Amino acid sequence: MKQRQFRILLFTLVLAVFCLFPLYGTDRAPINVNLIIDGSSSLSAVKAEITTWVSGRLDQILTDGDRVTVWSAGPAARVIYSGTVNNQADRDAVKRSISNLSGTGTNADFSGALREAANLQSSGYSYTLLISASPAALTSVISGPQANLLRFSRIEEFSEWRALVVGLNMDTRVRRAAAAFFGS
Repeated sequence: MKQRQFRILLFTLVLAVFCLFPLYGTDRAPINVNLIIDGSSSLSAVKAEITTWVSGRLDQILTDGDRVTVWSAGPAARVIYSGTVNNQADRDAVKRSISNLSGTGTNADFSGALREAANLQSSGYSYTLLISASPAALTSVISGPQANLLRFSRIEEFSEWRALVVGLNMDTRVRRAAAAFFGS
């Protein structure tokens, strides 16, 4: 009897390994990555630290097929890079666009960049990272009409700057999911 139980246990383990094995090698679906970086003069003092940190973060999250848009939130928000990452050269181009960014002016138009990023979202998953080099730069967003875009955010504080992971359009997605769940 023990031999039969052993065979059943062995068969179950082998079956589990072969059934779960394909899950470990699968890649995730491509995502949209939005990087919104403070383009005001406050960036100059911490640019090297921000560039290093963002490059490391990109190495952690980017996979082939991801669509990346980088905004400079200076006096007016503008796209400084947009493209799909398919290889190391594309990853390097994204990083180069960030390292070439220079800060000018005293204002950072985070509202404009957040609004554009929210409008560009497709039905797929999106990751939005906002980098602020000045607390004053975030004040206009928090007190302005785009404050609702920061409602679902996670903030990581550094000595002279902060990184916000922003959940753009989360309220709409939560409402849709709740409606689908409750059948309304």
